[in-house]
Amino acid sequence: MEKYSKRIIIVHWLTLAMLVAAWFLGDSLDDARHGDGATIAGYMVHILVGGAVLLLTLLRIVFRRADGAPPPLGDTLLDKVATGVHHLLYLLLIVLPLSGLMQVLTSDVGKALMAGDASLLPKKFTGVPAHAVHEILVNVLIVVGTLHVLGAFKHQFVTKDNIMARMLLRDKK
Repeated sequence: MEKYSKRIIIVHWLTLAMLVAAWFLGDSLDDARHGDGATIAGYMVHILVGGAVLLLTLLRIVFRRADGAPPPLGDTLLDKVATGVHHLLYLLLIVLPLSGLMQVLTSDVGKALMAGDASLLPKKFTGVPAHAVHEILVNVLIVVGTLHVLGAFKHQFVTKDNIMARMLLRDKK
């Protein structure tokens, strides 16, 4: 079975790791913000991890264009849905960090970061549309990511076509 290139595989798993970190950091920030415990460092780390997700996604697109991708295993309706899910994942992995950046630029978070003063961090994001968009996109990403994982499990355990081997660095012997 044809595999993805090593660099695409590495970027795929690094992106997943950064997404998990960004989600936990964002959730912690939300809790801390409501309890007066949000910090400049917390926001900076979340922003840097989100930026890493964006950079890794753009790199993956570049690598995929340069290295190519294995052909789809079939041409059924579910195969077409899988292609749509992949495209939607790429879109979300680009738009989600950009919505976070817009949230920083259109709220008091940007002012607090520039001043280095956590007391300026907002308790609420009232009147900040980018915040609502960012939260909605996180939830959409969770749903689409779950579909992606369920599709991989379906291939691995129901169809048994070993499709997951295309995204592993080592070949199974």
